[in-house]
Amino acid sequence: MTMAKRDTYTPESLLAVAVEVFNERGYDGTSMEHLSKAAGISKSSIYHHVKGKEELLRLAISRALDGLFAVLDEPGATGGRAVDRLQYVTRRTVEVLMAELPYVTLLLRVRGNTDTERWAMERRRDFDHRVADLLKQAAADGDLRADVDARLATRLLFGMINSVVEWYRPGHGGAATSEEVADAVVLTAFAGLRTPGRD
Repeated sequence: MTMAKRDTYTPESLLAVAVEVFNERGYDGTSMEHLSKAAGISKSSIYHHVKGKEELLRLAISRALDGLFAVLDEPGATGGRAVDRLQYVTRRTVEVLMAELPYVTLLLRVRGNTDTERWAMERRRDFDHRVADLLKQAAADGDLRADVDARLATRLLFGMINSVVEWYRPGHGGAATSEEVADAVVLTAFAGLRTPGRD
């Protein structure tokens, strides 16, 4: 990890460094000393902008959650058949995940040990339920296979999407673009979920 220069330090760059350290060490394993060394600034400089590491965690997780929830308000997610909206949300969720990879990685790793983590888990459940409702509606419309349980299909869909944080590394030779990954997730998931002959 490179040290940030004092003269280029901003609250945004501090947040980026904090997310990197949280993802490397785990939130619980990160101290303000770790953050201060990684950012190349004093602890008092950090406290000038935030109350502590939990505020940094909330800011980082909010960035991930805001991106995901914004997808649900986009025109492709609000109009048309439920199956088309579900497919749109799936694609856009992958794209947001890849655009905000460190932040979403952190979101997916929270375990509920602090108030902020419990808040994040509740918001994540809310997002998951809204997507699950789309899946249930698409099944009720007859656009998804009746022989796959909707709850199981929802878990499998999120499992596929969320696994991207474990293996995708941008900037590595041969790394797929976010569009290629989103295409692959949508094609793979919906080839198995859609009612045969209804695409």
